[in-house]
Amino acid sequence: MRQKTGAGGVAQALRNLGSCLELVPMDSHFNNISVGLYVNDRVCTVWTFSKASGAPDRMRAIRDQMVNLGGVSAVEGADDKFTFRCGALHVRPLKFLLAQAVRRGPDYAHPTGDMSIKDSKSNLVLRVAGAEAGGRWVYQVDGDGEARNPAVRLRMVVAGFVRYGEMEKVGEKEVAFACGQRHDDLVRLLLPYSRNVSAVESSAEADALRGQMTTGTLGFTPT
Repeated sequence: MRQKTGAGGVAQALRNLGSCLELVPMDSHFNNISVGLYVNDRVCTVWTFSKASGAPDRMRAIRDQMVNLGGVSAVEGADDKFTFRCGALHVRPLKFLLAQAVRRGPDYAHPTGDMSIKDSKSNLVLRVAGAEAGGRWVYQVDGDGEARNPAVRLRMVVAGFVRYGEMEKVGEKEVAFACGQRHDDLVRLLLPYSRNVSAVESSAEADALRGQMTTGTLGFTPT
């Protein structure tokens, strides 16, 4: 059952929800409500304080899309909660995951097949492949095609994974998640961001400004 959202209800809900990791100010697929992602003891909750009819169903749909796009695990018996199977909390990827789940259409899915994408800064086709190495799952970044300095370009993409995925650089072209586990869905999610750092930063700044204009920055949209 969702909490009442009077003054006392909001305070109690926030105590139960924990810390706010991210806020999407407007959900264009559902009445332009704001959607927040909260974490309490490594359990994540997708939440809105909007009283719009159907809001709980929308939160369940967003949670389910985060499961589909991010490979996270739904919490049994809860429509709006999930965890990571590895037991870690990958905060920065979660922010991108929430944005994708809210802004993409409900039928959106990652491309299938190998993890590849056309580079935004060169004629390279960027490819990422993972394999077990040294007791953890390591992802190698490569590129096919022409570029002025492909080695430099690949290092920048690796730096993008480190920045946006909170991954660790373990080789010249290799990265791994701090938990050491395999997270292919997160890599697919992060690949478009990691190839274009400047555009992502500009978008993040714009989102932050919109978030500041949302009441209390709590995921609350007045009805």
